[in-house]
Amino acid sequence: MTAYGVTWQQDILLGGVIFLLIVGSFLVLIGYYSRVGAWMILLYWIPFTMIVYSFWNDPLEIRRLHSLYFMRNMGVAAALLLIIVNGSGKYSIRRMLHVLRLPKH
Repeated sequence: MTAYGVTWQQDILLGGVIFLLIVGSFLVLIGYYSRVGAWMILLYWIPFTMIVYSFWNDPLEIRRLHSLYFMRNMGVAAALLLIIVNGSGKYSIRRMLHVLRLPKH
């Protein structure tokens, strides 16, 4: 973080980032509250991309490579926005729990 100029409360930021990525990825992966999970990942993904792959500030030698990485990360952000808008779909755990009706004894 120091190499990229992030010096404010690094331990707290690192713990928060780890929490956001683990919980958000798990929620998106299983499809339970996937919109919340996508927001959690997006909350990390956009600042990370802007800080690490700021190709407009890079030397000319690596500008093209970082611009490609920047565009790749923007594509992932667009996919997360699609999850936020559309939800997890018909194969999510939430839908399976709702559709599955167990007989009551």
